[in-house]
Amino acid sequence: MKTPLLIASACLLALLSTIGAALPYPILPPLFAAGATNGLNTFFGLPPKLLFGLALTINPLGLLIGSALLGPMSDRYGRRPVLLITAVGAAIGHAVTAGALLIENYPLFIVARFVTGLLEGSGSVARALLADRLEGDLRRKALSWLNGAFYMGWLAGPLLAGATLQFGLTTPFWVAVAALLLVAALVAIALPREAASHATTSWWQVARDRHALNLLREPDLRSLFIITLAYTCGVTGFYEFYPLWLVEVPGYGAQGIAWTTAAMCAVMTATTIVAGRPFPGEPLLRARRFAFAVAAVIALLAVSNATIGLACIILYGIPHSFYNSIVPNYCAERFGIHGQGAVMGLISTTFCLANIIMALVGAVLTLIDTRLILLLGAALTAWSAWRMHSWHHSMARMEGATP
Repeated sequence: MKTPLLIASACLLALLSTIGAALPYPILPPLFAAGATNGLNTFFGLPPKLLFGLALTINPLGLLIGSALLGPMSDRYGRRPVLLITAVGAAIGHAVTAGALLIENYPLFIVARFVTGLLEGSGSVARALLADRLEGDLRRKALSWLNGAFYMGWLAGPLLAGATLQFGLTTPFWVAVAALLLVAALVAIALPREAASHATTSWWQVARDRHALNLLREPDLRSLFIITLAYTCGVTGFYEFYPLWLVEVPGYGAQGIAWTTAAMCAVMTATTIVAGRPFPGEPLLRARRFAFAVAAVIALLAVSNATIGLACIILYGIPHSFYNSIVPNYCAERFGIHGQGAVMGLISTTFCLANIIMALVGAVLTLIDTRLILLLGAALTAWSAWRMHSWHHSMARMEGATP
């Protein structure tokens, strides 16, 4: 496959996949926090905010498992078959989610969100597809463009949700089904069939012995995991609970949340055009400055009024886009020897684990005050930036000692 077609296919794959994942975000907060009683927010007599937190947690739990397994699975079985299976499976998951919402069945909704998350953990496969076929500046640019495609999906998903909710609560999920089936068709047409692997290991052996978390045996990758986990805890705490902040402070509904998210993602997407360019200096130290900026924006949101808070949400994507253009490319160059699928899977796993941690913690803290989870996220992001400085010097010493 020619390089431009490879990059375009990976970016379109990321765009369509993320649309399916982003659709529910403007829909869920009003269902659980707007005060109207329904079969979802009254399950088992639990507080609606707690049910909302659990609903946020279960999808990232699936993503966590999927991200840890699908990258190494694609190293063993090939990128194309893994992407085909996950796209079709996620489409089925969204269809079941729509049915659960229609009958207001909370347990079925939770199961469907888990399975959908499990199969949508294929972002690491798309990143590995580019990381193992491109090199140098082109790989950095391509990974930045791929991040932009993911951001555009978060933009298009909420916009589609806001535009189609007038046709019924489940309509956005049927749009997700169509988008993911388009992903499957794209993969089948655009990606060439890969040579059969000569490995004799079963899928179970791959899942058990080659999952991304095995990389934590390496000290450098363990440090990477801890630092990026702290950063992504801050980011996911922001992303999961700023819609709840929008419900409580400016009093927004699903369409208001959708338009605010769209503005934020538009800024993030535009920023990736600049973020992918080469810059002088050490990449980790540059990423550290942007992590501090992200922490400051999240902290300001927590203590601000509606007007300043809306500006924080929209502008948050600028430093976050720069951070995301630096770290994955650095990891691909520094740790690619361990397998690009596994390395990118580890990065995706930190995001998923952070989603679970912050959704569970946030389910408790929001019972007191939604601003507490935002302040915690800001603190974790700032700690990550502080810790990145010593990790950079540790890596530099090791490289200097290598003959």
